[in-house]
Amino acid sequence: MIPPVTRIAWKPSWRIIPSRFRPIQLFERVAAPEDLEAIVELDALTNPQLRDEVGNIQLVPPDDRVSGPGTSIIMAAFTHLNPAGSRFSDGSYGAFYAANNLDTAVVETRYHRERFLRQTEQPRMELDMRAYLVDLVGALHDLRGQRAAEPLIYHRDNYAAGQHLGRTLRQAGSNGVVYDSVRRDGGECAAVFRPPLLSNARQERDLCYVWDGRQISVVYEKRELGMQGLP
Repeated sequence: MIPPVTRIAWKPSWRIIPSRFRPIQLFERVAAPEDLEAIVELDALTNPQLRDEVGNIQLVPPDDRVSGPGTSIIMAAFTHLNPAGSRFSDGSYGAFYAANNLDTAVVETRYHRERFLRQTEQPRMELDMRAYLVDLVGALHDLRGQRAAEPLIYHRDNYAAGQHLGRTLRQAGSNGVVYDSVRRDGGECAAVFRPPLLSNARQERDLCYVWDGRQISVVYEKRELGMQGLP
């Protein structure tokens, strides 16, 4: 099944990641994407930690690389792979996942954080998360409205069918997939395979996910009060 292609323009899309993942300065400060690989190789000679920070730049074709302010949140999704894979990636390539609104992004990331914390039997804790706005514009294969027709692709926990479809589409040159959120009715998500579809990434707000040992029971926003009279 090859889904139809639809032009998507989410300005913005929403992406939430752990706050511990700070901007990657090399992506932020290099003006020309074509210079990225050479600079990584040069800087790694004097800074061995740089390669771990940047990830595997060779996973991104030269024509697809982006750089400059705000691009590290984009490039990191393609240079740092999740070996366990995801809904539309088998772990051999990166995908940038985003939602069309904040509530959907929270519900989606909450589920995946809970799943990891249960599997690793983590004690109670608070997880600092950061929300980003990223403009997404481009033609994506459209799976929206196909949940009943494609139940395996929309399976809540088994990603085998989605990974097969994602791999097939990507090998054929697909930009990515837009689909209905599995976790929130009415929400929409995208799995983007190519960085150039993404731009203007900027931090929006800080969140905290409260893990009570069984589930993430509370999600709240963290913000500075800006009280007058404080030193």
